[in-house]
Amino acid sequence: MDVLNKLRNTVSNTISNTVNSTAYGLSQLSSVLPGNPVTREFEATAHIASAGPGLLWKVYSGYKKSTRQEAAIFVFEKRLLDRWSGKAEREAVLESLRRGVTQLTKLRHPQILIVQHPLEESRDSLAFATEPVFASLANALGRSENVPQPPPAALRDYKLLDVEIRYGLLQLGEGLAFLHGDVKLLHRNVCPESIVINGHGAWKIFGFDFCALNQSPNDKQPSWSYIDYDPTIPAIAQPQLDFQAPECIIAGSNGPPSDIFSLGMLVYTLYSPGHKPLNESHGDPSKCRRFLGDIKTSLPTAKLSPIPEALRDTVKLMLTNNPELRPDAHQFIKIEYFTDIGVKTLNYLDKLFQWDNLQKSQFYKGLPQVIKQLPHRVALHRVLPALYKEFVNAPMVPFVLPSVLQVAETGTIEEFREHILPNLKPVLALGEPPQISLVLMQRVDLLLKLCPADVIKSDVVPMLTRALDSNWEQLQELCLAALPSIATLIEGPSMKNAILPRIKKLCIGGKGSTSSLGVRVNCLLCLAKMLENLDRWLVLDQILPFLQEIPHSGEPAVLMAIIGIYKLVLTHSKLGMSKEIMATRVLPFLLPLCVEQSLSPTQFETLATLVGDMITKVTSEHREALKQLDAVRRDAQQFDQALSQAANPAVVNELNDAFAGIELAPPPTSSSKPLNGGQSLTLQDKQRLAQQQEASQRLQSQASLAPKKVSPPAKPQPKDLTNTLLQNNLNQLNLSPKTPPQQPNYSVLQSANWSQNTPTQTQWGGLAITAGPQSAQSPTGAWNANGMSSPGWSTGGTLGPNQTISNWNQIRPQNVPNQSWNMSNNSMGSEWRSDSNTLGMSQPLMGQSNNTQQVNLSTQDIMDLLS
Repeated sequence: MDVLNKLRNTVSNTISNTVNSTAYGLSQLSSVLPGNPVTREFEATAHIASAGPGLLWKVYSGYKKSTRQEAAIFVFEKRLLDRWSGKAEREAVLESLRRGVTQLTKLRHPQILIVQHPLEESRDSLAFATEPVFASLANALGRSENVPQPPPAALRDYKLLDVEIRYGLLQLGEGLAFLHGDVKLLHRNVCPESIVINGHGAWKIFGFDFCALNQSPNDKQPSWSYIDYDPTIPAIAQPQLDFQAPECIIAGSNGPPSDIFSLGMLVYTLYSPGHKPLNESHGDPSKCRRFLGDIKTSLPTAKLSPIPEALRDTVKLMLTNNPELRPDAHQFIKIEYFTDIGVKTLNYLDKLFQWDNLQKSQFYKGLPQVIKQLPHRVALHRVLPALYKEFVNAPMVPFVLPSVLQVAETGTIEEFREHILPNLKPVLALGEPPQISLVLMQRVDLLLKLCPADVIKSDVVPMLTRALDSNWEQLQELCLAALPSIATLIEGPSMKNAILPRIKKLCIGGKGSTSSLGVRVNCLLCLAKMLENLDRWLVLDQILPFLQEIPHSGEPAVLMAIIGIYKLVLTHSKLGMSKEIMATRVLPFLLPLCVEQSLSPTQFETLATLVGDMITKVTSEHREALKQLDAVRRDAQQFDQALSQAANPAVVNELNDAFAGIELAPPPTSSSKPLNGGQSLTLQDKQRLAQQQEASQRLQSQASLAPKKVSPPAKPQPKDLTNTLLQNNLNQLNLSPKTPPQQPNYSVLQSANWSQNTPTQTQWGGLAITAGPQSAQSPTGAWNANGMSSPGWSTGGTLGPNQTISNWNQIRPQNVPNQSWNMSNNSMGSEWRSDSNTLGMSQPLMGQSNNTQQVNLSTQDIMDLLS
């Protein structure tokens, strides 16, 4: 396991170095720290600031390898000593740096920078680790020595806020009070380079390079030694002249008032234009003495005008030439300037660890109102870090969460995900006390807005399911109100197996569920809002069936919610209900509701309209379906009839008889006359006739096979095939009526009306017409065969059975004079027509005669005979 941990740390460190390193910072760090023991336990990630005398310490952000705890790594590169040529000067600088870190490591106080790893020295560097650091106060005021260029984004255009300065000065006063009263130690170099702002925005005292220890025994009045300013030693290895008290420079003594004077000079620097000190000696002791001599009597009030009025008088006392008139540290921290509500709030947060839960709860209840008055940066980086510490104390979490969520609401999404969400995620998993879930559910809309989708799926959705299982109705209702907002983020299996069963349980009731009317209505409203985000099958199979199981007891609110869901499903383009579902499932449930006495007229009209719409949709859709089904049935019947006709032997025999009456291509012999007006058939004619005969034979064979009823590509049309066959033949042949084949049997012609005077057989156009087996005389004297008459023709006598017509001149149409009808002279032909197996004579076709009385049958004539 140790090997795996080491491997994991190595990989993690490598990735962190690759992602976060900068060319300027880490490239130099890697050349300085390899031999320093600090690198065994800490990993540096980025160069962020500088601090200490002359800002010689480079400050790197980093973390402890074993615990991943954030830290700051201070590094002094010994190559910087090359600016001084003398060995004594270099040793003086090194010695002051070592002394300052050593003294800092011995001190423990909230207002003093906390050391996590003591000073380590290597051939190339000095290094130690502390709590996370943002920057030194000098960096915050605009000084950028030993800071990467360009400066980090957090330092660019950084401006200290008034509440930050107020509380920072209060913290420095508390730190000096601790040093002067408890440790009996003088700092002797209070200036912006010696103040560090930690990662949470607190001001911490640093830079004990020139501190003075008490020289008297514990029971004696404390006294401190003083070392005069030495021009032969680098200025960087001596206290900052611009912030030294008059007694230090002129009288050669120092005490706690000396640090108070330095603090007063620091206050002026914070508020002055350009953050320049009041005494700009630039390291020249003579200038410093001259300035201090000018203010020996009294400091002009005009010079202090940049300082706020509430602090101006105090600073004037702090900068007085007489040390005895200066306030001590305890008096300084009690001035009215620090009674600001923001300062008090921050001060209370820093001392919360001393309070019990009851005191804490009282403070946290009023904190949201105070946060509204604080700058957002202060709330984010100063207030919230103190509140995060309470997340391990479950009873206090419900009191802390409102303030945390309020700060999150006023910030950006990036700030929330970087600073707040990592600390908030463990709280999302807490189930007890239930007040935690209640507070989170009240602001769940904010969480859904700020949290990324993966966090919603992994942390927020489980929190919602726990809320549905809760016995608190308020918590259930809040959860039901929030679910539609994340319906699209909930996966299908989770929705089907986790969310919907719990909602169904709340609606229907049962063991462990509530029967509250408000909860049931909210469940239905929640479902209605989620419908458009659910799959259709899930709605039809899971939601609609259990609507009928909900106990409504005639409650209008529940009924209208159910009706609303049905209406949404009916009208939604994606969902919709089929006519089968409406007719068999929905309408049988809705119709009894139409007689509910608890509904108002408006509610009843809504229900009646929905029922009417459903009935209309069912009937219209079913009517259309029946029409389409009927059309399909008719098409199927017609197809079956067509197949039956194609397989009917009577039709085949009729076709055979028709073609047997006309010999289309008789074989030419020496005794027979050629067809087509005496012309011989060509080879092409014979080939065409042979193909037509083969086609006729295939047609007969196919009709006799009675094939199975299948869906052919097209309906068989025997009549069209015959027409095509005859058309192709008769277009090439001109049949002569004088050379017909043997008399055909026209038994297929069921009736014919003919009248004559002489009952003898004759031929017209080569076709013999024989009377049928029955005859009768019509009232008009017309021949009636098989009970059919043709009153359009008349003669002077009757024709008996099996008799033929001999004299055509006496046959004429009615209403035609005898002298105008002369078939012997004009050989006037008649057009034969057949309809429904009845053969009748129409008006003669005039002007179609010749001297030889030859009658030419057209294609239409032959088709009329055969059809």
